[in-house]
Amino acid sequence: MLCAALATSPLLPAGAIAAPDSPAPVTPCPYASIPSIPPTPAVPPAQTAKPVGGEKLGTTGLVVADGAPTPPTLSAVTWIVADLDSGAVVGACGPHVRRRPASTQKLLLAAAALPLLDPNLVVEATEEDVRDLKDGSAVGLVVGGKYPVSTLWYGLLLQSGNDAANALARVAGGAGGVAATVERMNAEAKRLGALDTHAANPHGYDAPDQASSAYDLALIARADFAREDFVRYDTLDRMQWPAQPPKDPTGFQIQNENQLLVNYPGAMGGKTGFTDEARHTYVGAAQRDGRRLVVTLMGAEIVPGRTWKQAISLLDWGFAQPATARVGHLVTPEEMAPPPSPSPQARSGVGSATAEPSTGASRSWARWSVLLAGLAMVITGALVIRRRVQTTSRG
Repeated sequence: MLCAALATSPLLPAGAIAAPDSPAPVTPCPYASIPSIPPTPAVPPAQTAKPVGGEKLGTTGLVVADGAPTPPTLSAVTWIVADLDSGAVVGACGPHVRRRPASTQKLLLAAAALPLLDPNLVVEATEEDVRDLKDGSAVGLVVGGKYPVSTLWYGLLLQSGNDAANALARVAGGAGGVAATVERMNAEAKRLGALDTHAANPHGYDAPDQASSAYDLALIARADFAREDFVRYDTLDRMQWPAQPPKDPTGFQIQNENQLLVNYPGAMGGKTGFTDEARHTYVGAAQRDGRRLVVTLMGAEIVPGRTWKQAISLLDWGFAQPATARVGHLVTPEEMAPPPSPSPQARSGVGSATAEPSTGASRSWARWSVLLAGLAMVITGALVIRRRVQTTSRG
């Protein structure tokens, strides 16, 4: 069983599992029979002291609620099913195992850059946007062409264009360009609690230190699906890509690659991904009877079906569980925020009703107390003498 092997595999370390000298029992996940899977390069372990979202999520194997039916047979090495609203994790396999994210990383770009960019801003494509795309996906930006930011978001989410990702990241980064946006992506991941995630580029193409996890992808997707503009960009079925004469005098049509949208009732959208090192990755969400579930898959092959079909089987399994089924939870940014630092006044005791006075203040107060007491005695004595004189005069 593949998932059971993850507990000892040097290729897929995780940052939140039991220590080697006291391993926790690992329940293997149900896997499809696959003749061979290309080896995955090593991914550095995440630096986390304990599993984010609950102790049960620290496993490299299967974790489901008590009494839950066996999950469907998949080829994904890791996966998670979670509730977008309550944050409950319904079930998972190796939720914090770090792997290459492929184009599902574009969801992190959306989470980081959507709040920054005016959708009506017109961007001129540059050589930088289309350079070094290798064999990655591209929507087809023309150098010198002019594209509204909203059009670039469609190119990113429908067609998974790495060139669109470069253009959006370049503009969102301002003077810092793409590098500044990648830094912002990593800061956003940390803010969300996605501590297994590290972005090396905006589009998810394989890089040595690029990683995420099934759990983190669910956190990032939750942030995206909370935005109306993301849902609008992510769920469009097809659009006419604008012409850029004279190089492209007519334009062309692009279509949404996420087949969940047209094959599953209640589908809300998501993102596909594939690279040689990541294999197939996928994020998909759907709603049914007032519940909204998200499914994330990493390290999948096209067995027993394409990733959107494997996601459907997990969604059906998740919707069949009661709303109370829970093995962990998706953390919130508020939950992950560091506690506020005490103010300088609080640290020094100034202004605190319970703070003890300093030694110098104590001595000063003592001196004033003696002086005031002496003055009070003088005044009292003077009043007594005056009364006696007045009495003698009247007598």
